Formats: sequence, structure tokens, C-alpha cells
Amino acid sequence: MSLIDKYVQAIDNLETFRSFGQITNIGEIIMESKGPDVVLGELCEIEQHDGSTVFAEVVGLREDRVQLMVFSEARNLQLGAHVYATGDSLRVPVGESVLGTIITPRDSVQHSIGKKTVSIHNTAPAVDQRAPIDQQFYTGIRAIDGLIPIGKGQRMGVFSGSGVGKSTLLGSVVKNSTEGINVIALIGERGREVQEFIKNILGPQGMERSVLVVSGSDDHPISRVRAASMAMRIAEYFRDASHDVLFVFDSVTRFARALREVALARGEVPAFRGFPPSVDSMIPKLLERCGKTDKGTITGLFSVLVEGDDLDEPVSDMLRGTLDGHIILSRKLARREHYPAIDVLGSVSRLASVICNEEHKACMRQIRQQMAIYDESEDLIQAGVYQAGSSERLDYAIHIREKLLQFLQQSTDQNAFKGTVLPSMQQIITP
Repeated sequence: MSLIDKYVQAIDNLETFRSFGQITNIGEIIMESKGPDVVLGELCEIEQHDGSTVFAEVVGLREDRVQLMVFSEARNLQLGAHVYATGDSLRVPVGESVLGTIITPRDSVQHSIGKKTVSIHNTAPAVDQRAPIDQQFYTGIRAIDGLIPIGKGQRMGVFSGSGVGKSTLLGSVVKNSTEGINVIALIGERGREVQEFIKNILGPQGMERSVLVVSGSDDHPISRVRAASMAMRIAEYFRDASHDVLFVFDSVTRFARALREVALARGEVPAFRGFPPSVDSMIPKLLERCGKTDKGTITGLFSVLVEGDDLDEPVSDMLRGTLDGHIILSRKLARREHYPAIDVLGSVSRLASVICNEEHKACMRQIRQQMAIYDESEDLIQAGVYQAGSSERLDYAIHIREKLLQFLQQSTDQNAFKGTVLPSMQQIITP
């Protein structure tokens, strides 16, 4: 094809007329338009009264109405405003160039000019594409690596009420992790926490191999929902490029609340304790995108804000059945200044028996048994009722208690490097 033929073809394919719809209803969260011709999930551009534009996503189609949600504040929007279809869904930049950066949905709707981008929408790997998880992921936290071990590609939840140390624990894992790439999703967080996380947790070296996807608590609900998909899509890109990725999500609870806002605005009827049915299906779809393939791994750590310290509240109850294990943080331990405040006996890793060798499993089993023995009689011991010599097993549990507490407690600037945890556990149970 000659050069002039290329120009002729480009002119033939050029749209000289841009079809549009018009806003017919403006609500607090959702708005409606008549037209344009769009598909669900498509990105639209809305022209405001002052000539500026805002981007919105198609979240519903009802008869001749298009339901839209904007990603940013629309202060100059009026009835009759023109709505233009972009022909594409929300995209996110990927590649080595995104390392060390902060990405928001508001930035991504500008299509990240000059960067490689991919659609945020993707599906979990097929069953036959998943590889068995058989290697341990070292967090640098003794209580986790020793007694609640995590595998590369595993999905773990960190459950606790507010102010017990979820974000601090996740930050310590990110800081201690020395392998692969970190993709961190901060969903619904307070604005001040982003820079604090970068400065106090990541530092310059950690930031070099990390990507932060942020949507604050004051962002529109669709922005908080799509930020989660953006972060996961970036993690998938690096996994498919043969990297081991640590995916940190803080928090799933705020993500679930954003999903609820979107669903209720679309007209869904609340089901179990105020959450529409779509929330129960959307969260597993996101979580299942973690895992191990023949190319790389995505190890997921998901924080869950437990409302009223009730582990049976809707989001917590659903996630415990979806994830591959859970780490429970105890307010009782936090009050004692025991940090990280991990309730070892209440926590479980479903892959511990697969990723640990026999020596580690035997040591882990014995320590957990001794913790359970002490826990059952702690009230008697603290009250001074128990007499030494009454039970040989309890005497032994009391004897190793101090060494065990020293093992379980760890400051945020300490890193328990792999190779040191098992010998430390063996020293505890050595007579």
C-alpha cells in the first residue's frame, strides 16, 4: 500500500460526526441519559456547562436509559448535557514505567497518554492453568512464617477491628519482603495515610519496586470499586511477565461498601444485612484472580475491617470461606502492647501442610499445642489458683511461655529472615 493510499484509508475511517446522548436525570451518585449507543462498562465523556468534561462509566442499561457514574466531582453538570461514548472501557498503565508511581482512577480515565495500557477487566486463570502452590512466601514476621506460613500464590485475610494494627502489619510485610514486585491497593483510606505509608513503610528502596493504586475515602464509589480492579490488573501483568508479586489490599471491607453503594444506586434490592446479592459475587471474582500459574505468582494479603469485632458480620463471614486462610488480630493482645497482635490459635493457613517440611510441621504443631494448653488454664494461672506440679503438661507450657512471647512479639523495623525462624522455634521447645 502506497503512502497516499494509507491517508485515503485513514480519511475513509474517520468519524466526521460524533453521536451523543443527553443527561435526563442527575442524582447524588448516579445519573441517567438518553443515549448514546453504549455497552455495559463503557467509558463515557460528559460535557459540562463550563466547557470542561468529566468521565463516567456505564453501570446499567434500563429500557432507553443509560445509567452512569462519574469518577470525579461534577459541579457544573446540567440537564441536557451531551454524553459521548469513547468506545472503550477504563484502562490502566502497565510495564516497568509504573514502578515507583501512584495511580488513581481519576488519572487513568485520561487514558495515560504515552504509556502502555490494558483494560482493567480480566478473568481469573482457568483451573487447568493454575499451578500447585508448593513454596513458602516469607513475610519477615516470625509469628506468621513460623506458625501461620503462607505460600507463594496463596490468598490470606488479615481480620481485626479498627485500631488493632492491620495496616501496620501489612506495611511490615511489604517492607520486609525482598522478592518480586509489590502492588498495593489502598481503597477508601484517609488521605494522609498514603504519604505516611510511602515515607514510613516503603522508603525509597521499597518504592522503587512498588506500585500504589489509591482511591480515597472521599472518592466516588465507582472510583473505589475500579481502583481494586486496576491494582489487580497491574499485578496480573507482572505475574504474566514471570514475576512473583505481593498484592496487598487495604481494605476489602471498604471495597465491599463501595460495591454496595453502586448496587443500591442501580436499583438492586438489599439482601443479607444490607448487602445486595451482586456484592457476594463480585468479591470472589476479584480474589480468584490471585494465585500461581506456570508464569508467576500473585500472593494476596487482604485486610478486613471487622465491624464491632464481630467475625460473623457479613463481609468477614463471606471472606473466611473464600480465602485460603486468615490471620486474626486480637484487641486483647493489643491492649497488652503485644505487637503484632496476632491471635495464633484463632488463625489458620490452609496450605501450611503443603509448603512446610516435616521438621517445620512437627515444631509448629508442638508450639501450637503448648499455646492451647496454656490458654485453657490462663485464668487459673493469673489468679494464682494453679499449683505447680499439678500437671506436667501445663508446667511445661508455663516454662516455655516467656521464650514463646519473645518469639511472637516483633517491632516494625525487625525482619525475621528466612532460615532463622525454624531454629528460633526449636530453641523454644528444647528442654
